[in-house]
Amino acid sequence: MARPQKDNKDTFAEIAVGLPVRKPFHYSIPPALKDKVEIGKRAWVPFGPRRLVGYITGFVDRPEVEGIKDIISVIDDESPVIDAELLALTKWIADYYHASWGEAIDAALPGPLKKGKIKAKPRHPLAEEEYEPTGNFKPTHEQDSALKSIRESISKGRNDVYLLHGITGSGKTEVYLQSIETALKLGKTAIVLVPEISLTPQAIERFKSRFGSVVAVLHSRLLESERFLEWKKLKEGTAKIAVGARSAIFAPVKNLGLIVIDEEHETSYKQDDAPRYNARDVAIERSRITGAAVILGSATPSIESYQKAAAGEYRLLKIAERIEKRALPKVDIIDMRQERLDAKEPKIFSRALEHAISQVMNRRGQVMLFMNRRGFSTFINCRKCGYVVTCRYCNVSMTYHFDTRRLNCHYCNYQADPPEKCPKCKSGDIRYFGIGTQKIESEAARLFPAARIARMDTDATAKRGSHGRILSEFKKHKIDILIGTQMIAKGHDFPRVTLVGVVSADTALSLPDFRASERTFNLLTQVAGRAGRGSEPGRVIVQTFSPNHYAIEKSIEHDYVGFFAEEIKFRKELNYPPFTHIVEIKLRGRKEERVIKAAHDLAAILSEAKGKPVEMVGPAPEFISKIKGQFRWNLLLKGEDPKAICGFIDKALDNLRGKSGLIITVDVDPMGL
Repeated sequence: MARPQKDNKDTFAEIAVGLPVRKPFHYSIPPALKDKVEIGKRAWVPFGPRRLVGYITGFVDRPEVEGIKDIISVIDDESPVIDAELLALTKWIADYYHASWGEAIDAALPGPLKKGKIKAKPRHPLAEEEYEPTGNFKPTHEQDSALKSIRESISKGRNDVYLLHGITGSGKTEVYLQSIETALKLGKTAIVLVPEISLTPQAIERFKSRFGSVVAVLHSRLLESERFLEWKKLKEGTAKIAVGARSAIFAPVKNLGLIVIDEEHETSYKQDDAPRYNARDVAIERSRITGAAVILGSATPSIESYQKAAAGEYRLLKIAERIEKRALPKVDIIDMRQERLDAKEPKIFSRALEHAISQVMNRRGQVMLFMNRRGFSTFINCRKCGYVVTCRYCNVSMTYHFDTRRLNCHYCNYQADPPEKCPKCKSGDIRYFGIGTQKIESEAARLFPAARIARMDTDATAKRGSHGRILSEFKKHKIDILIGTQMIAKGHDFPRVTLVGVVSADTALSLPDFRASERTFNLLTQVAGRAGRGSEPGRVIVQTFSPNHYAIEKSIEHDYVGFFAEEIKFRKELNYPPFTHIVEIKLRGRKEERVIKAAHDLAAILSEAKGKPVEMVGPAPEFISKIKGQFRWNLLLKGEDPKAICGFIDKALDNLRGKSGLIITVDVDPMGL
């Protein structure tokens, strides 16, 4: 980081801008602005023919180039928008995730501030929803033991990282709530992250009913003006607890005492665009900077986190019993291979699942059906020549959506009418194959016409507020059967749900990704945990064509430790995380031959480098080799130190980045390959 400002009229400002350029920019400071310029403030700066918002990150005696331009104006008259702690955190993000400092600061600020505004007011005042106040529940013995350790760390200002491994329904949230209460009593603040927007309404209710108006909410479904007002409450100290999705890790709170990452294993904590940070790892770095304690909570911890706990880097806390000693749900596996042999024609629901749903409906209970694939049919195929209808712009089959009677590409959103005849051989023998959430909804409505059915996936929740509405109606038992993707698998607590059906457990297992088994185990365990959270025992029915896979076998037994033992052997044998770090270089472009040549040129440059601290895999086309009209190739680098890998590739990338029509991105610690 650049050194602090000196009382020197010849000092120049170092400015970061939100562009993918990693070097700093220097600007001269006009005499009229000398007293206003301060580290952490925003300034308008000339950038070529444009005027951009820049962030003052430091000062230098000599600029790197001659003929530098003046700062136009300083936006912030009073205090800086970015304090020293967040400046240090964003600098770490830029260095670790191979991004520019300006991009990292952009990620930490609400939209109006990035645009140079100093205030933003919603058109309609936000209605404060009333929540019935709740008090602390008496902790169980296991909860109490966990709380004692966490409270000690908070009170002593130690940046200890706790992995709270609690089975589904064991009361991890109550541990979060009482730990936050400890932080507040000590005059400290807290940040709580939840992985999905769909979980935010439930999280808001839990935390606001316990702590009231000191809770501020930060997530992407808020309007920019609403998000700015919530950010301002935290900045000014009227709110003490930030609750939200990934970006809430940047909440501008002072005297941070505790960070909670709920469902810490979730891949949604990883940002897709630059800076491609993982909020879980950013939280741990923020705790190091601030001295805050961290709770990583999960029933299915990430392999990386559990390995660190096993090695003593994190402190492991276990909660092995459910609240009120409720039994874990009984899990039945249905071998769909045998089911297909016995049935005259393929069915979506096995006989066991159909019968179980019928029983629950007769008892006026509730059912959740899980399928991690949206749409009605996942592909259209010609039975005569084998032709599959694919997207014009992506190398992927089109999905049929029943409600619109259209074919959709789930990667670029291209739409088309389904063909009446095969476009290739003109045969009329066109068939619809595969199932998604829409088809399950249709079949459930046919089999159970009296049931009130709703679907929860990205199609059904596109409208603002629809997440909360669907979940609220399900909680009030205005919905009998809720069908959904992974949105319904995590964190929700519905006491009337006594049956969970997993329509296909094999979706993730078929992907060519080293995390495929982990994702399958996590999803099955999490979705099974939605059953039996009330007074009645729960039941889970899992339909699969791979009943003997260890990810499925161990999830049936609710045996995370057994799964970890199997999975860690596989990771070590192939040198995958947590035994190494991966940096993925992605190359994209509209001309296939140019992308392929650039990928091989880059591989050649990296191969010739002497003393390289990495293992290289590739280059190769990505699993889906064309999306949105762009051809996609990648190159994987494995090594112990991501920063060393990024330094190693910098020069090679500089030689390629200027080439027209080529987009190159670097993803450090990618969640999927």
